[in-house]
Amino acid sequence: MTRPETGNPTTFMAREIAEIPAAAGRLLAEGEAARIGAGLRDRAFPFAVLCGRGSSGHAGVHLRYLIETRLGLPVSAAAPSVVTGYDRPPQVAGALFVVISQSGRSPDLVAATEAARVGGALTLAVVNDPDSPAARASDLVLPILAGPERAVAATKTVTNSLVAGAALVAAWAGDGQLGQGLSALPERLDRARALDWSAWTTDLAQAPAAFVTGRGHGLGPVREIALKLAETLRLPALGYSAAELRHGPRASVSAATPVLALRQADPLAEGVDALVRDLAGDGVRVQACGGPLGSLPWIGDGHPACDPIAMLVPAYRAIEAEARRRGLDPDAPAGLTKVTETL
Repeated sequence: MTRPETGNPTTFMAREIAEIPAAAGRLLAEGEAARIGAGLRDRAFPFAVLCGRGSSGHAGVHLRYLIETRLGLPVSAAAPSVVTGYDRPPQVAGALFVVISQSGRSPDLVAATEAARVGGALTLAVVNDPDSPAARASDLVLPILAGPERAVAATKTVTNSLVAGAALVAAWAGDGQLGQGLSALPERLDRARALDWSAWTTDLAQAPAAFVTGRGHGLGPVREIALKLAETLRLPALGYSAAELRHGPRASVSAATPVLALRQADPLAEGVDALVRDLAGDGVRVQACGGPLGSLPWIGDGHPACDPIAMLVPAYRAIEAEARRRGLDPDAPAGLTKVTETL
């Protein structure tokens, strides 16, 4: 098992999860996201394009909901292979192009950003390394200030990417309530660290696969938790919208495939509650966070765009602990490296 060099008897992943509240506080106090967001108010964009893979792509899903709900601006997800494989630069003149990447080094993300900039988009890099190639390819750079991250399974860089996107939109849209929610978030993240979600990971013990569900602002975190189950526990896991899960995927959900549901207090909450009731009524093992049907410990409702970020923390902690219980190394999942370079 990999151990931090300090001799602290925890994994790097555990230590980095513990650093999440301080990292978020540092990012918000520095204020660069708010400054960039305020600068975007004077620009008119026909649409925005978000570019990222894996955990960074999940942060992009959260950012998409924020941009579309707070600014009414349509958002598209970039497909970097259109540039790198098909050699077809997109028509993005006047658009905002946001690349989200922990390392900022993957050649496909860099190439897509360069093509967007040449094509007339305003490019913004949300990165942990402000000197990375993706940052150098961008007009604007928003460092997420997460600090070094040693575990392959990203945690604090993911939460800080989500926080950075939310702070950007709060300033861009002049959304005071979202700003207040962000101000409270570091303390809520710290409280969320104490929550024990082992009841959920106990359900996963003999499961051949698992599902994670939610809606709206929760969808990015839903997909992120499913990814962490796959890469850290080697457990096939899928993250679906609570609306989508009622369609074709419902046929593969059974008592053998546990479901985790994230529920924030917003207009989509009843849809998540209804799905939890229906699945439980069909004998599916469902653990829910938030709302009247919540079975997992929670800190109570805060801002609905910020709560799904905080829900990542107890999920990360539970997954890290379950990996160790299974004899797996959460710092170095099989076949993976910290920086993945794709074309």
